[in-house]
Amino acid sequence: MSYAPISEQLDDPETARESGRKKMDWAKEHMPILESLREGFVADQPFAGEVVGMAMHVEAKTAILAETLAEGGAEVAITGCNPLSTHDDVSAALDAHENVTSYARRGVDDEEYYEAIEAVIAHEPTITVDDGMDMVAAIHEDYPELIDTIVGGCEETTTGVHRLRAMDDDGELRYPVFAVNDTPMKRLFDNVHGTGESVLANLAMTTNLSFAGKTIVVAGYGDCGRGLAKKAAGQNAHVVVTEVEPRRALEAHMEGYEVLPMREAAAEADVIVTTTGNRDVVTEEHFEVMKDGVLLANAGHFDVEVNLDQLSDLATSVTDVRDGVREYQMADGRRLNVLAEGRLVNLAGPISLGHPVEVMDQSFGVQAVCVRELVEAGDEYEAGVHDVPDRLDIEVAEVKLEAEGVEIDDLSDAQAEYMGSWEHGT
Repeated sequence: MSYAPISEQLDDPETARESGRKKMDWAKEHMPILESLREGFVADQPFAGEVVGMAMHVEAKTAILAETLAEGGAEVAITGCNPLSTHDDVSAALDAHENVTSYARRGVDDEEYYEAIEAVIAHEPTITVDDGMDMVAAIHEDYPELIDTIVGGCEETTTGVHRLRAMDDDGELRYPVFAVNDTPMKRLFDNVHGTGESVLANLAMTTNLSFAGKTIVVAGYGDCGRGLAKKAAGQNAHVVVTEVEPRRALEAHMEGYEVLPMREAAAEADVIVTTTGNRDVVTEEHFEVMKDGVLLANAGHFDVEVNLDQLSDLATSVTDVRDGVREYQMADGRRLNVLAEGRLVNLAGPISLGHPVEVMDQSFGVQAVCVRELVEAGDEYEAGVHDVPDRLDIEVAEVKLEAEGVEIDDLSDAQAEYMGSWEHGT
């Protein structure tokens, strides 16, 4: 099997490279964490001899991470982790780097998607950087002979970490992987602010509609749902939360949001956004009660949260009414509108740019230091899912604060001793 790099698939790769390079240069200007790390990587070449296989959303911010690793000495092979999130021009610009091969292309079908992952695996990666765990799964299922030479991996997103933990619980994960998604510098900023802002921005750009006065139903009140609810409320929407976990539901209630079962919430909704990482969150029973003109969007990693098979079966016609908006007409005349084909709305829409640059600088800074940790100390980690060491997370926060010109206090010796002792009482 031979799957060609993006530059061999485009009719005019040179024009694409120029366009992609402009996007990357803009992103790079606003990514001080990766810029700081890059300086050290260029000087020390910590990744010399390593092959980094990546399955990510290939757009400008991701490209800066890939280049940062490549300029630290790694051979990088990369493809997309979603069929609709790649920017072809960025992929082409990345492929032009002498240490990078990019197979990512927008709009691939399922067969091409997995062929591209296999093309990356053919480079025989020693480190994997994944978003959703498709590459890790493919290696374990189809290329187990490579596992002995893989130092470890990093996983970017909630869905991928859930899959990895399930795999680890079953005793099937055979090399160490850092759960980058779960560390504070990723979870508290990327998931909350990144998802919240980018989902609303892409909904607005795709539909040209306002949120003020609308009822927005947020399915799931994890970090992503929490951020989305907060941002939507800030744009004067009425926010309703649906949940299956009692404590999160109570948290949403105590934050002032209305909490309802999805069947009741769906009947009130002007907009529904799923953020659960689970399947069949919005199904036939909910389609039957929705208002005419409702917008349905998914902010989870895979396109399984809104059951489009059931929606298609109910529809009398399906029409693309705008770029990125597919209208399903019901027998009673109601129109239900699905954005980005039910895929990750903040990255898979026709004009989607993903999370804000500054937010992704933090997440990808954590990715970069985790790759460095695997190279320097990978043999200290057993097979399985590992939390990101706190010192690495703090390192990234310190670089960000310095770049922002923010100074903080230090503990005095007495304070440090007090906090580290159990002997101080009343």
